[in-house]
Amino acid sequence: MLMKKTSLLSVAALLVLGFLSLSFKHAPKAMVSLTATLNGASEKTTPTPSTATGTFDGTLNTTTRVLSYTVTYQGFTPTMGDLHKITKADGTGGVDVGFKSVTSPIMGTTTALPQSKIDSMLNGFYYVNLHSAAYPAGEIRGNIKKK
Repeated sequence: MLMKKTSLLSVAALLVLGFLSLSFKHAPKAMVSLTATLNGASEKTTPTPSTATGTFDGTLNTTTRVLSYTVTYQGFTPTMGDLHKITKADGTGGVDVGFKSVTSPIMGTTTALPQSKIDSMLNGFYYVNLHSAAYPAGEIRGNIKKK
């Protein structure tokens, strides 16, 4: 009788552990890595002939809804930079996050973002844009995507 109870408890424990491991496998990741490659050819409506390049590396915490990012660039001197949410058919949109400084590396952390912005970012509806005196609408750009 004791052996039968022990066997039943062992089977029950294995079932619970198996269920928990399946739950964790399908739980969404709290930290999502994001990336973008910036160049003049990626500018929308009017690509630029700029030879400047850059990168965006970000970490989005989907639990706290906070984005931390680093933008690096070379080959030009930007006058401003920002993250845009794509809202128009031509692949452009308004500024969502402005950079306080444009000295490379540009590093920042947002406050908690609304869930709608998190969803848009995870679905590829954001881009990085660095502007210059020669190209005030944007000299180099990169669409943000999951790594």
